[in-house]
Amino acid sequence: MQHAAADTDLDALALPAIAVVENLVRQRSYSVTFTIPEFTCVCPMTGQPDFATLHITYVPDASLIELKALKLYINAYRNVGIFHEFVTNKILDDLVAACKPQRMEIEGDFNVRGGIKTVVRAVYEHSASS
Repeated sequence: MQHAAADTDLDALALPAIAVVENLVRQRSYSVTFTIPEFTCVCPMTGQPDFATLHITYVPDASLIELKALKLYINAYRNVGIFHEFVTNKILDDLVAACKPQRMEIEGDFNVRGGIKTVVRAVYEHSASS
């Protein structure tokens, strides 16, 4: 099992590539939303599975995320020991790197664990210097 507890660990994770396809509708701005109700990763402290619903919304630019590649990428986290905050931000970073959107937001809505409910939100906004 892979573990990620530091920046170097996040960069070293062996995950499938996220394929993209050309956005053929560039004459207007629009958003795309994915809901992934069966996301799983592993608690790095206990080794127990963590379950979440991921909500990903983005405003594409030149590229769109290919859904099969997204599914394979997301499913690869099933055997990764990673904290909720790290995995949410790692997914955002990887998706932004793959499709270079105008904007992207991800919400990781994790099931209760130890009596605590966790929701992590992370946002990327394209800027002129990006």
